[in-house]
Amino acid sequence: MMRHHERARAPSSGFDALEAQARDRFAVPIMNILDHPVISQRYFFPRAESLKQPFRVETDGIELLCHRTAGDPMLVHFHGNGEVVSDWVPDLPRSLSAYGIGSLLGEYRGYGGSGGSPALVSMLDDALAVVDAAGIPPEHLVLYGRSVGSLYALHAAAHRPVAGLIIESGIADVGEGLGVRPEEVGSTSARLREAVERHFDHRAKLRDFDGPVLIFHTVNDQLVSAQHARQLAEWAGPMATLRLFEHGGHNTIFAVNGATIIDTTVTFVRACVGQS
Repeated sequence: MMRHHERARAPSSGFDALEAQARDRFAVPIMNILDHPVISQRYFFPRAESLKQPFRVETDGIELLCHRTAGDPMLVHFHGNGEVVSDWVPDLPRSLSAYGIGSLLGEYRGYGGSGGSPALVSMLDDALAVVDAAGIPPEHLVLYGRSVGSLYALHAAAHRPVAGLIIESGIADVGEGLGVRPEEVGSTSARLREAVERHFDHRAKLRDFDGPVLIFHTVNDQLVSAQHARQLAEWAGPMATLRLFEHGGHNTIFAVNGATIIDTTVTFVRACVGQS
């Protein structure tokens, strides 16, 4: 369940100290401002959760414990920031398998039993690694991003020739929900906005994706307003289908509308890969 605007205590050290530490101790490139620990603590809510027989994906020296069910075509699913892969197992893979569709449920750094710690920008490359590990041609894949998972599904769709993209309760403007004051991360408003536009320009990413886009949202979403869905649909242009549900909220959209979402998703996946 996404808690997009919840806040955590900020660490005592500032961004400048972290930059100096990175330079002096490890001789690595300076940390991206959006990967600052304060932002990670405000934006992500990881928890440990065991997963039987995980599908392991290696990325940047970190092991992500995902879940994969064989099938072609395949749905690659990125969950919300207060969820873990095991929340979706076995129900989602089983529902898709009934229609001959495989699934790969991508996990994030620091979530479930995965290594590392969540980091907004670094996880973009993780999403590409998950998609690349699917084991079938990208043109047989459809990506599904729920809530914060929309950031990673959108990024992968812009960088891999996948067949289709589904966004559930997605985020158009990442900067709107960072939940930090610039001075907390040793930055300025202009610098933060520049970083968001550099890494999370969803308008440009949708422009770079030439496949069909399906967008689910509820009109009563209190965490990410339906205006985000309308904006994403506008950016996707004629390739987009927008489905706004009258019932349910950000954390209950699937609980209330799950049967319709599954049916619509199955039809969409089949159409994307040319199946009747």
